[in-house]
Amino acid sequence: MSERFTRSSGVLLHVTSLPGPYGIGDLGPEAYAWVEQLVQARQTWWQMLPLGPTGAGNSPYQSFCSFAGNPNLVSPEMLLREGLLHPDNVTGFDFPADRVDYGAVAPFKKAVLRRAWENFRDGHATHLRDAYDTFRFEKREWLDDYALFTAIKEARMGEAWQNWPTEFMRRDQTSAVLEFARQEMADEIQSHQFTQFLFFRQWAALRRFANSKGVRLIGDIPIFVSPDSSDVWGNPKLFQLDGALRPKVVAGVPPDYFSPTGQLWGNPVYDWDAHRETGFAWWVARLRCTLELVDVIRLDHFRGFAAGWQVRAGETTAMHGEWSPGPGADLFTKLRAELGDLPLIAEDLGEITPDVYALRDNFKLPGMKVLQFAFDDPRNAFLPHNYNTSCVAYTGTHDNDTTKGWFSTLPEYQNILLNRYVKTSEDTVAGDLVTMAWGSVAEIAITPLQDLLNLGSEARMNIPGIATGNWEWRVRNGAFTGEMIASLRAKTELYHRAAN
Repeated sequence: MSERFTRSSGVLLHVTSLPGPYGIGDLGPEAYAWVEQLVQARQTWWQMLPLGPTGAGNSPYQSFCSFAGNPNLVSPEMLLREGLLHPDNVTGFDFPADRVDYGAVAPFKKAVLRRAWENFRDGHATHLRDAYDTFRFEKREWLDDYALFTAIKEARMGEAWQNWPTEFMRRDQTSAVLEFARQEMADEIQSHQFTQFLFFRQWAALRRFANSKGVRLIGDIPIFVSPDSSDVWGNPKLFQLDGALRPKVVAGVPPDYFSPTGQLWGNPVYDWDAHRETGFAWWVARLRCTLELVDVIRLDHFRGFAAGWQVRAGETTAMHGEWSPGPGADLFTKLRAELGDLPLIAEDLGEITPDVYALRDNFKLPGMKVLQFAFDDPRNAFLPHNYNTSCVAYTGTHDNDTTKGWFSTLPEYQNILLNRYVKTSEDTVAGDLVTMAWGSVAEIAITPLQDLLNLGSEARMNIPGIATGNWEWRVRNGAFTGEMIASLRAKTELYHRAAN
């Protein structure tokens, strides 16, 4: 395992799930309070999901841009402190405390961020002017495309870019039509650039605070990008598209634990030869940008870098697809040459073949061990007695049910093996799996906060293959009690995972 990792532990909690008054977790005071709770529990890691602007189904894995930050995560409280908002700008709302109502949150945040831009444009918070100009210059390679893309999309009522008129759909830097659009929508474009400035500014402050307290951040990069994104719009030659700029094939996975018909994600598939011709410049830039935000990256669907499941566009399930070679070692050799030691965790779940393990091990990347997948056979690699140290042990992930919910539907034969491992019950199983992960030889142990709170299926974050109703769970203020923090601290100290 990389020297970046030592025996340690942490908690998985996406930023949107934090408590707070503005309908969705954000980068404001509650995020700092959460870091303090991790410190009290002597945790080293805060793991989260992708941080980009969410698209279809509010999924962080379907982002409008792989480089941008999610505007919904910008904290109104911090904007008030910067002098960019007046208290009247953030009053008159009533959001639920235990879930994200995206239909209400999105327009509220949009209005707040628009007001912040107008105030800045009209002369407020002049102390930010130089930093904003520097940000626009330094991020121009992705920021200009993203801001123009978003401005056009909003002007067209959210329409997917593949349905735009040809002069907008076929992005051309020399296009007179696009240049006219830049001039006509200059204020809207700068508004989106300013929002990104605010996100990166607030995130940098939060990361500095967390790191100063000994808490490090684990982020997440989805291997694929959304078809409706500035990534594809601005870089069509990097994807397998037809003459109408629509995907020829789309990504997914074959039938597996989560779905008997597989998962049809619908993401466009990369043209890896085109990426090689550029020296994988887009990937290098993507990881470099993400590493500005986090200390370590979980690479989602790592097996796709060895070979990915692709399905002909138009299929209704992922059953009838084929494996297509990925970039393999070429990509990671380039990433290591450009970025140095690779602070990566390989999400090596699903149908894994020897070439995937070889790619992972060749670059000394820790894989994942998920306890909820372990109890079907004593030889299962996810059982702790089969671990080696170069892995990250999880009770479950964002795609799993909570451990309490998982236990309630566990097949009898798995329940038998689980109880041979540890005598447990619905009330104790979540804590028992945390103990297994913490007591294992895995270098890092992670659990979702839901398992520390011993919550049932009502607190599940995502159900793969279900397009709506996901990503909504939020923790209530005070739910992670002092007693729970003390219990986690004691367990962390007992198993020699405590942060210094």
